[in-house]
Amino acid sequence: MRAVLQRAAYGRCTVDGRVTGQIEGGLVILLGVGPQDTPAEAERLAQKIARMRIFSDAAGKMNLSVQDAGGAVLSISQFTLYADTRRGNRPGFSGAAAPALAQELYGTFNAALRAEGLQVEEGIFGADMNIELLNDGPVTLILDTDDWN
Repeated sequence: MRAVLQRAAYGRCTVDGRVTGQIEGGLVILLGVGPQDTPAEAERLAQKIARMRIFSDAAGKMNLSVQDAGGAVLSISQFTLYADTRRGNRPGFSGAAAPALAQELYGTFNAALRAEGLQVEEGIFGADMNIELLNDGPVTLILDTDDWN
């Protein structure tokens, strides 16, 4: 699984002009699922993200988790994180999981974040979404569970 975390002052997802998820501070997470990913990896990634200390404390040091900082999560499924851009000018997406697996693991990931006590707002899986955010810091991190093996 691949996740792009963006510390955000706010985030919002709209589909066809309708807001599907919105936060007033926390993390906007773009999540990509690969064909070999498992529910255990989704849960481990969610736990890692929930506990990452990337929010500033009173001294200005990154010492707080999203929950410690009183933030929420806007979680967006994004298969394009598995784009293959090595050849030509059109990316290929054969490295992304099939939609059924990706949707299942996206749900598992979001449930695991909620189990950590986080408020989780979502986009709509497979929809053409518009994502707005104000990147705070900016702080943007990339996590890939393949790097953990």
